[in-house]
Order: sequence, then C-alpha cells, then structure tokens
Amino acid sequence: MAHRDGIVKAKTRRSKRFLQSRQPKLTEDQKSSMIIRGGNTSQTVSQALKDVYALKKPNAVLYKRKNMVRPFDDSTALEFFSKKSDCSLFLFGSHNKKRPNNLIFGRMFDFHVLDMFELGIERFVSLRDVKTDTCPEGTKPLLVFAGELFETDREHQRLRSLLTDFFCGPRVSAVRLAGLEHVLHFTALEGKIYMRSYKVLLKKSGCRTPRIQLQDMGPSFDFVMRRNHMASDDLYKTAHRQPRGVKPKKKKNISHDAFGTRLGRLHMQKQDLDKLQTRKMKGLRKRRGEQTAETAAAAAKAPRTDE
Repeated sequence: MAHRDGIVKAKTRRSKRFLQSRQPKLTEDQKSSMIIRGGNTSQTVSQALKDVYALKKPNAVLYKRKNMVRPFDDSTALEFFSKKSDCSLFLFGSHNKKRPNNLIFGRMFDFHVLDMFELGIERFVSLRDVKTDTCPEGTKPLLVFAGELFETDREHQRLRSLLTDFFCGPRVSAVRLAGLEHVLHFTALEGKIYMRSYKVLLKKSGCRTPRIQLQDMGPSFDFVMRRNHMASDDLYKTAHRQPRGVKPKKKKNISHDAFGTRLGRLHMQKQDLDKLQTRKMKGLRKRRGEQTAETAAAAAKAPRTDE
C-alpha cells in the first residue's frame, strides 16, 4: 500500500481486498472486541480477562503482553490498537492501590473512544472454580437486565447499552429453542452491578414445551461503579445514525394487529352493484318469455294504449 496526499492506494490484490474490507458498509460486520492487559494486573484481573475472552470467542482478540495504558488520561494507545485489530469494543484490566481489581468496558466510534465505564471487582468466581459443563464457543447469549436504575438513571442506561453491545453476539434472523443455551443476567442495586452467567438446561415436562432450568456456569462478578466517560448527546446521536439504504421504506395503509397479522387497506371508488359483471353460467341466463321482477313492475306502470 502506498500513501499519497493522505490517500491509501493498494499496489497488490491482497492489499486491495484488505482496504475494501475496511470500507464503510450498509450492513456492518460482526463487532469484535479487544481485551487488553494493563501494565500492572492482579491474578483476579488476569483470570477475569481470560474468562471474558472465553465468552467472546471467536469475535475477540486477547493481548497477553502488558501495556502501559491509562484510558482516562490518554486514549491514543487504545485508538491505535483499535485500528490495528479492527475492533470497536474493548475491555481493559488494571490493578493499583487506589483502584484495585479494575475493569474498563468501552466502545469506539470512527476509531475514537465513545463511552467508557470503570467497574471495580469486589467478588469474582472464575470458570475454573465452577465444575460444570460450559456452552460451545460462539453461542449467542440471552441478556437480562434487572433493576430500576437501568430504566431511570442516565449512567446506568448508557452502561446497559454498552454491555448489550459488548455481549450481544452475532445478528441472527431466527433462533431455535435448542440454541438458547446461555444466559447473562445483570442486576443493578445500590450502586453495584451483579453479573451472573447461567447455562440453560431443557428438562422433560410431560408436554411439548420443555421445562427450563438455569445452572450456574461462571464467571460471576460483583462490580462497583467507579469512573465513566460518556459521549455528548450530539456525538452519541451521530454514532447511532443509520444510512438510508438500511432503513426500510414505509409502506402506506399497512398495519399489524396484536398477534402480528399483517393487515392492508384498499381505497376504491364506489361501485354500482347492478352493473357488476358476475360469472357467466348457463343457469343464470335469461330465457325468452321470462320476466324479472323489475321488468314486470316497469310494464305495469307503463300507460296502456288502445288502438
């Protein structure tokens, strides 16, 4: 690839395909996450990063080396990693005396930091500590958010949006019942965020619909809210803007009822039913000598003329 006047031009077919994959698309690809280890981390933070990476595979990149990065002070290093790995989501782990066992969830817009939330780990149960079967790699989880703060508080609303973006998984058009294997449950209560991970077990119930049972799979976190960096309302609105080609065209006179049935309305001119052409059948033909009620009434009203 060659740089000329700020424009990157490809010299080979391979570099041309690479540049085309990075170009804007009407339907974006699956978002990837980069999981970064800070300059100083504890055993808890290191294992937490590995467990989150296990939940996110294969749409994640794990940086195993230590990186001297301070996201709230200078985010240029995160932006460099975002361009290098083509990731729009990140998780950064660090540990120090002032903020022990620290995790920072964040997302990018146009390779610049959009939102960041700093959560401190107060309690952690790893995947290794729970001796149960785990879900297959790449399983799309069900996300459940409980707590009034997720509906009323602005910071918790933005955090819910970020966690949904981070853990939502690939976009699918249909889901089968047996594919619902993983549940991530988030509870907001008194300034803390409780994250639980469950595996869905389908038990026999005696009928066609199975009985659902949740089994603790791990990892489990008890987070405490710390610092945050939220984008302005204008930038947040710009980041959620969709191109015209993605938005479906509005169709007039079409509605749906409570059961999802599609209803359409047709506007027609008033018709004269007397002139309506019916199906031609031999039994409906008028025979000679037969008078209908209308022709008989018309003949009765007509004046008689005697010659």
